Amino acid sequence: MLGPARDARIYLLDEDQRQVAPGGPAVIGPDGTREEIPPLMYRAVQHVLDAMGAGQAVKVMPFRPELPIDEAAYAIGMRSDDLRKHVAAGDIPFRSSEYVDWVQLADVINWDNARRERRRAILDEMLADDEA
Repeated sequence: MLGPARDARIYLLDEDQRQVAPGGPAVIGPDGTREEIPPLMYRAVQHVLDAMGAGQAVKVMPFRPELPIDEAAYAIGMRSDDLRKHVAAGDIPFRSSEYVDWVQLADVINWDNARRERRRAILDEMLADDEA
């Protein structure tokens, strides 16, 4: 697994994941105020803490749930032309307005995770072949 300095992630909570559980994860302010937060939100905060604890800078940036393709490409660290090719190939659903093609961030994240997993599986298979 990558360390906090190199492990970029996007955290997107769906409606169910925004629910808090009494006595669950919480953020406690300097005045002692406790604010309960959803578990995935806690993991995002923990990710920030790990990176900053390792001496790294952190950039926190909100994204809308629907983005122009160029912004979605930026969000996942991909060239916009490359993401456009995958959208055009039908790998990611989109909608067009007069001037902009839009994608759902959740669709892009799911596609990117699946793509990374496929690449990881191929590399694991190649390494296993080398060891045999």
